Amino acid sequence: MSENLLEVKNLTTAFKIGGEYFPAVDDVSLNIKPNEVLALVGESGSGKSATAFSLMGLHTKARMEGEVNFLGRNLLKQNEGKMNKIRGGDMAMIFQDPMTALNPLMKVKQQIIETLKIHNTKPKNERESYAIELLDRVGIPRPKRVGEAYPHELSGGMRQRVVIAIAIANRPKMLIADEPTTALDVTIQAQILDLIRELQEELNSGVLLITHDLGVVAEMADRVAVMYAGQIVEVAPVRELFKNPQHPYTKSLLNSLPTEDMLGKKLHVIQGVVPALDKMDRTGCRFAPRIPWVPASEHEYNPQLREIAPGHHVRCTCYKNFSLEGAGETYVDIDEREYEMATRGGNV
Repeated sequence: MSENLLEVKNLTTAFKIGGEYFPAVDDVSLNIKPNEVLALVGESGSGKSATAFSLMGLHTKARMEGEVNFLGRNLLKQNEGKMNKIRGGDMAMIFQDPMTALNPLMKVKQQIIETLKIHNTKPKNERESYAIELLDRVGIPRPKRVGEAYPHELSGGMRQRVVIAIAIANRPKMLIADEPTTALDVTIQAQILDLIRELQEELNSGVLLITHDLGVVAEMADRVAVMYAGQIVEVAPVRELFKNPQHPYTKSLLNSLPTEDMLGKKLHVIQGVVPALDKMDRTGCRFAPRIPWVPASEHEYNPQLREIAPGHHVRCTCYKNFSLEGAGETYVDIDEREYEMATRGGNV
């Protein structure tokens, strides 16, 4: 039996645009062990959330291929009834925006009770007290009072804690956290991250942490998968990735972050943007247009993810001789105020 809790093999999720399907998640393979945090990072539009929704079976009109093996079952082969038993049970998700994830017409405690009822994990006479216990468990003060509130009556941090309470209600073996600290101030971010880590260790759960914040990655992750244009371009243990990044995209992301020794110097800026699904070249290195100083001969026609060191995988041979020195005028000045603002999040 595999030691992995989750094994994703050649996952492709395509959406229909103008009568034709275009992959937003393109041949993605990854795995997560129990009690492991895998961070999935990349710019907006790289396919991170599309991957998360694919794993949960939440794309209703997409065309999906490959395997999502979880607890001995390929989730892509399960019918909706079986997926409803898995979602919120053994596999749960913390959504990016708690205001849209929560039902505005239901009291907080009723939303927790609903997931307990669906999965029948608590007797009817214990559900309400357990819902209040969960609110207390995620650090909500006066949990009985908050349980009677509606989502709009709570702060952003409180709503996010409610979403986490719902996600852990049935003690999931796999937790997907999609940008769990977006739009929260730094103090609340730290509390939410500490809570996720504490709960993950208590439940021995595997965690897929989706984020664009490399500071969060450094603090939380055991391994990191870097995603660009629907593909995984680099996978490595977290310390290895920060110490020895290899793919040009990973290097560019890390060099775009301000550090204290860069005050008064130039900050690297990545040229261009992530290509739209229907405009993307599906052959060759997808990052090539954003590093035009790298000769075409340095790229593979069909780039593959290869292991270059134990546990460290990189896509495309362009990493071998890549340097940021050829980037030309893709730099901006940074002063102390800009450094202070930028390093509050470590966002990419």
